[in-house]
Amino acid sequence: MPIRDDGETTGLFEPLLVSESSKHRGKLADLALDLATRSEGFRRSLPPSIATALADLVRSMNCYYSNLIEGHNTHPVDIERALNNDYSADPEKRNLQLEAKAHITVQKWIDDGGITEAPTNPDTIREIHRRFCELLPRELLFVNDPSTGEDVEVVPGALRERDVQVGRHIAISPGAVPRFLARMDAAYARLGRVDAIVAAAAAHHRLLWVHPFIDGNGRVARLVSYAMLLRSLDTRGLWSVARGLARRESRYKQHLAACDMRRRNDMDGRGTLSEEALAEFAAFFLETCIDQVTFMEELMKPERLRDRIMIWAEEQIRADALPPKSDIVLKTILYQGELQRGEVAPLLGLSDRAARRITSALIDIGAVTSESTRAPLYLAFPAKFADRWMPGLFPEQ
Repeated sequence: MPIRDDGETTGLFEPLLVSESSKHRGKLADLALDLATRSEGFRRSLPPSIATALADLVRSMNCYYSNLIEGHNTHPVDIERALNNDYSADPEKRNLQLEAKAHITVQKWIDDGGITEAPTNPDTIREIHRRFCELLPRELLFVNDPSTGEDVEVVPGALRERDVQVGRHIAISPGAVPRFLARMDAAYARLGRVDAIVAAAAAHHRLLWVHPFIDGNGRVARLVSYAMLLRSLDTRGLWSVARGLARRESRYKQHLAACDMRRRNDMDGRGTLSEEALAEFAAFFLETCIDQVTFMEELMKPERLRDRIMIWAEEQIRADALPPKSDIVLKTILYQGELQRGEVAPLLGLSDRAARRITSALIDIGAVTSESTRAPLYLAFPAKFADRWMPGLFPEQ
């Protein structure tokens, strides 16, 4: 059967950007510049080795909160276990662990430069969906069609071939989806820096409005916005808007629903949809980004981070979970960013064998990482210690 196309014109989801004449334009430009300044300042404040470890933890954070928005609660500790191929015996919990691992795998692909075209390129959007869905267990690749009651299979990377309705919003016909995705890419792919930052918010809603896939649209939209901010701000994956959206989920979804509304009057832009609602969502989105950068910056203030880790290390030593002098190794890594293995023994005034025992204990507990038995030691940020090292990043287990 041919895919139905009702011939909708792309004017149905205009405007795709807040116009120059909008009264909201100045505020959005100010928010975009403030976000760019804060994000760059935070990035520059971190030693490269600390930044690398933090980016690994942020992937788990982004995954946790993005899944939470979808109603799937997989605790970061369980996500970390999944990354180490340690899965629950409970099939439902195991499936959610696999889902989380799939999300992190896709985000790492994005962080590592896997996207060569613009994030809004239709092929890129489909590739994000494909990479995520092909890693899911089969049980999560079926959705129920409420209009027919049948279970519909989700094909990784395939655009939908049937009608969908999300809340009150009836999405465009399936045959029109490629046309609307192409219009999005034309609008968002080549923008100046300020517009590119604001576009991460605007594209977020417009992609959800198109609803290109039978399932997985929310996660794909958040990953696309993440990739757009990664490109326009060079975030290095050190923070993510997902935590802020999950913490303000009610407002987030209210704004998305408002953006579905048609233009209210002659003062509400010149498109079919409300420009004012789009501008208000963009402001909410950028303010949430700024809030998250500020939160991460406070968590990573060197003296406060050192104090929290040192208190934790002293407690671990008293509990015999770590050998004495382990805290000295951690403190040195925190100051220097890394520590050569050959420097541990003279630093501690111990034999090589005793130094190796301390190094191994720190690696085994997850506080320190190294690429090989001869490579330097770096700080790790395991999710299991996040409540002590970085309070507030995740909810308590």
